[in-house]
Parts: sequence; C-alpha cells; structure tokens
Amino acid sequence: MNIAYTIAPGRGDTDLMLASLAETLASKGLRLCGTVQVNTERVCDGPCDMDVLVLPDGPAIRISQSLGKESHGCRLDPDALERAVGMAALQLRAGADVLIVNKFGKHEADGRGFRDIIAEAISLGVPVLVGTNGLSEPAFLEFTDGCAQKVEPNAEALVEWVEATMEPA
Repeated sequence: MNIAYTIAPGRGDTDLMLASLAETLASKGLRLCGTVQVNTERVCDGPCDMDVLVLPDGPAIRISQSLGKESHGCRLDPDALERAVGMAALQLRAGADVLIVNKFGKHEADGRGFRDIIAEAISLGVPVLVGTNGLSEPAFLEFTDGCAQKVEPNAEALVEWVEATMEPA
C-alpha cells in the first residue's frame, strides 16, 4: 500500500511544505489531485483564514469560519471541506498520479472528510501523501492499520518517496 504521511514541527509548516511539494511535482509532469492548504494571517480579527486549493489548479475554497476574536471553538467549515473533498474525488477519478491531502485532522479522525477518497486512491493504486499533526497521528495510523510510512518533513525526502512510488515494482 503506497501511503505516507508527514508532520512538520512548526505552526503551518506542513501546509507550506505540501504546497511547495505540489508545485515541484506538477513541474515534473505528475497529475495531482487532492488539496493543499494556504493560510492567510489576519492582523485584527483573530486567527488566520484557512483556504484549500483543490489540485491541480483550483479552485481555492475557504474552509474556516470567522467566529470572532473571543471564540475558542473549532473554526472548520465542514460543508466547505466536504465540497473540496468532492472536487478532489472528481480529479482522482479523471486520472491522477498522486493524491495529496493537506491534513488528516479531527474531521477525518471522526470518520468524515478525506477518509473515503484516501481509501479510493489506494484501491486504484494511486499513491497517497497526507499531512497530519501529533494529535491526529494515532487516528491516522489506526485508519491505515499501521501501514503508512512516515516521511521526514523536507522537500527532498517527500519528492524521493513520491518518485519511488512511481517506479515499476
């Protein structure tokens, strides 16, 4: 099973790394599907806005809700995320070399989000690369039955993993 994940240590670092990786892989001619996350800092109104870019070339979908400065609840807009998942699934079915999922997070840990498209990609033999975090890593490993390979959070290691999955067995 060709599935790997990565966790970068800094806030937003996994998002930046996967977005850069997608650009690198696209420049090599690979057909990508999935999403990468782009965060926009907001100076006056609390935490950043979270958008995902549906690969290979959009659209960008805002997946965060503005709940106000004093809010501490989850800002994820589940409807927007599911819209991005649906668009990514269409790209997968149209033909893809790699599925990139910006994050296996709480939504996926609870059985929603990108879980079905990850399983579909694996059943189609499409390699899957997922970003996650320390809180969601146990749920991700349970979901993959421990078969996911952890890849160091650097561009060279990620490109190397993707290229290795492209080689004939």
